[in-house]
Amino acid sequence: MQVSDDDQRFAFGENWAGFLTRLDEERIREAVRSVEELAGPGAVAGRRWLDIGSGSGLFSLAAARIGAAQLHSFDYDPTCVACTQELRRREGIDPGRWKIEQASVLDAAAMAELGQFDVVYSWGVLHHTGDLWTAFDHAAGAVAPGGQLLIAIYNDQGARSRAWRTVKRIYNRLPQPLRVPYALAVMAPFELRHLVARTAQLRPDRYVRSWTHYKSLRGMSRWHDLLDWVGGYPFEVATPGAVLDRARRHGLVLERQNVRLGLGCSEFAFRLPAAGEDAAPSAVVDPAVPATGGPT
Repeated sequence: MQVSDDDQRFAFGENWAGFLTRLDEERIREAVRSVEELAGPGAVAGRRWLDIGSGSGLFSLAAARIGAAQLHSFDYDPTCVACTQELRRREGIDPGRWKIEQASVLDAAAMAELGQFDVVYSWGVLHHTGDLWTAFDHAAGAVAPGGQLLIAIYNDQGARSRAWRTVKRIYNRLPQPLRVPYALAVMAPFELRHLVARTAQLRPDRYVRSWTHYKSLRGMSRWHDLLDWVGGYPFEVATPGAVLDRARRHGLVLERQNVRLGLGCSEFAFRLPAAGEDAAPSAVVDPAVPATGGPT
């Protein structure tokens, strides 16, 4: 990971290890649903899956549940690798079918050695590497002809994004005992505004549901996402247009998108046409389409 000071890097693995204590079948079903929605019907079953930055391993597990023939998951963080291995153990999947290792998407030689895959998945990862566009290029290079690249990247909001970068850097420079109180202080205004708005609508239950039913968003945990929003560093952003432009350099065609021009991540499903295949025109970015993810 090309970061100037590794001590300032967010402990992604520790956060995912905490998340695994809450993982249940309902969360796994939601993760399966989110992968199928982004990839498209029948896009994963029987195919080779590469998970770049596997985190907890939940979405590789989802791909396994859907029927991916071969899975390869890697992460820079050794604790994330251990989390992914734990899910493979719980599921009882043969390591010959699901390979897991520690590696960096920024390592050109390692990525070249991996070869190409039918589905390359990297949701909310490339912008945390310290070199977003190199990471994107290496991920795109891992897509086999006829395959897909499924990604989510934080949206660039200019000064607002730069302010969040400062928030994240402060979190990671604080002593460990002060980090959770700091995260709570940062997020309190957002939570209070949400609560006041729902109360004014006479629907405070909707605020409560934003916590109790958060797992419906990709099977995730709001608390662990909150820590990621405040502490997730390194941190880069990109406009949807910049993502599309970069994808076109690799011959990728946009199949579907879930674009957010406010806070959060925009999702993209790209396809690399097979040899001799006509490439359909890329879809048009629609800012009105809501996206998943929370504050950057």
